[in-house]
Amino acid sequence: MAVTVKAKTRQDLRGSVNNKLRREGRIPAVVYGKDKEPLAVSVDSLELLKTLRDEGKNAIISLDVEGDSPRQVMFHEYQIEPIRNELYHADFYIVDMSTEVDVQVPIHVEGTAQGVQDGGILSQPLHELSLRAKPNQIPDEIQVDVSNLEVGDSFLVSDLKEANNYEITEDESTAIVTILPPQTEEVVEPGETQDGDAEPEVINQKDDDEEEEE
Repeated sequence: MAVTVKAKTRQDLRGSVNNKLRREGRIPAVVYGKDKEPLAVSVDSLELLKTLRDEGKNAIISLDVEGDSPRQVMFHEYQIEPIRNELYHADFYIVDMSTEVDVQVPIHVEGTAQGVQDGGILSQPLHELSLRAKPNQIPDEIQVDVSNLEVGDSFLVSDLKEANNYEITEDESTAIVTILPPQTEEVVEPGETQDGDAEPEVINQKDDDEEEEE
């Protein structure tokens, strides 16, 4: 079910006007669509940020444009101001519920790997999975159970179970999770360097007795 976000059209696209919008708690946005003219709008920044955090970046949004009919949209991209952690700009694209779209879905790792219990280290090089699905069939996340992985094992994209409602477009050979061997610290014996060589002799170093005789 789509979440509703209210929007107002923008006529003046100058940067100074956009900055004024941001100070008022709104952000500039653009709505795109196939065979449709881009539409400049503004939306409430807190409302949209809450939608993004609660529903995720693949959420279907019913964009209720003031004075116009609602549009079913998804995030195309968005910018967050890093210092204040506030939305700065957003782009939406109009979706057709019967047409598949390419998206990135977050991966959620479940369980504790046997290899980790044995001292190994879990490495997760892939955090989002590329897939293709109709907008209302996009999963919230992809779950990966690593409980049976031992040291040296990897969970690949090809190990994921096939689904009927979406197509995985990620390279099948890509590792999602790998259990690395335990890290061991090399013990350096007294009088040796880390390379295993004896410490070099210090030339012209006098012992205490020689210093006293002088």
